[in-house]
Amino acid sequence: MTKKRAAIVGATGIAGQQFVSALASHPLFRITRLGASARSAGKKYVDALKDESSGQMRWWAEGPPPEAANSIVVDEASRMSLKNVDVVFSAVESDVAAELEPQYARTTPVLSTASAYRYEDDIPLLLAGVSLEHASLVKRHQKFRGWKGYILPQPNCTVIGLAITLRPLHDAFGVKRVSVVSMQGISGAGRSPGVSALDAIDNIIPFIPKEEEKVALEANKLLGKVSAGRVVPATFKVSATCTRASVIEGHTEAVSVELEKKATPAQVAKVMSASGRALQKLDLPSMPEQLIEVHEDPFRPQPRLDRDAGDGMTTSVGRIRPEPLYRNGIKYLLVSHNTKMGAAKGSILVAEYLMRKGLL
Repeated sequence: MTKKRAAIVGATGIAGQQFVSALASHPLFRITRLGASARSAGKKYVDALKDESSGQMRWWAEGPPPEAANSIVVDEASRMSLKNVDVVFSAVESDVAAELEPQYARTTPVLSTASAYRYEDDIPLLLAGVSLEHASLVKRHQKFRGWKGYILPQPNCTVIGLAITLRPLHDAFGVKRVSVVSMQGISGAGRSPGVSALDAIDNIIPFIPKEEEKVALEANKLLGKVSAGRVVPATFKVSATCTRASVIEGHTEAVSVELEKKATPAQVAKVMSASGRALQKLDLPSMPEQLIEVHEDPFRPQPRLDRDAGDGMTTSVGRIRPEPLYRNGIKYLLVSHNTKMGAAKGSILVAEYLMRKGLL
């Protein structure tokens, strides 16, 4: 099979580096262009990663920068040509995405980690095991916008583990209301401006601007249904408290759910463990063997031990137990990798699905 030609925009940032790392030897995609700010434009990628004043290699992803990308000359994102590009992976800030992504989408599919277009009625949020069937809206989205391509944003990294675990509960028992407290890895804030070491070490930061609103809106959109050419969101209530913890990567979340029907912890564990099995038949390279791994050990999950489960694509769940505050209550903890499933690799998994379905 001929590999699809991929451009990565925001290639020098944390999420962009994760795209570069994941796509460097991918069986379905090959990197043909890299885009970044004017500061990096005209440099080889390996040189663009270096801090100009100190010479420090500002590489975040695992292992060294891949040889397949190092010699590619970085384009200025606003002027990047999409000739010989089949798909754009965008990892820029939302204000930049709002300007650049429609420009790219006129000709080329764009899969984005930014929030700029997450809340548009004609643009679905696609997440493996949760809402991939919403891809049926892509053609309507293209017609509505007058584009040959499209924009498909990745959901917020905080809502991804939550939505992945809520989907099997909603399907089997119905979800009435959700309360979640997140303890989020500092990599989710990005390197710049980010959260400084003096802020994060020996500390928990109790507020992340706009994060709680995103969790509530996106959870309902992800678990909604397609009707009359748009996503009709689910209607369950979501109360979120989002904090930043002294952990490099991995979002830990304490979740309490009121179900429509009564369910035991064993029943919850069973439906969660079975989630995502239908996707295995599509042979998607980034799909983990288990979408959700349920632990019996009461000291799991932990971000240091579990964030890399399934190469960062598995959501780990533990401490499933009754929630006495609700009539049909259940509560649990989860850990999800925020820069793999929550950003680059999650977006690549969606691209793999779209390719198998003939939409890419």
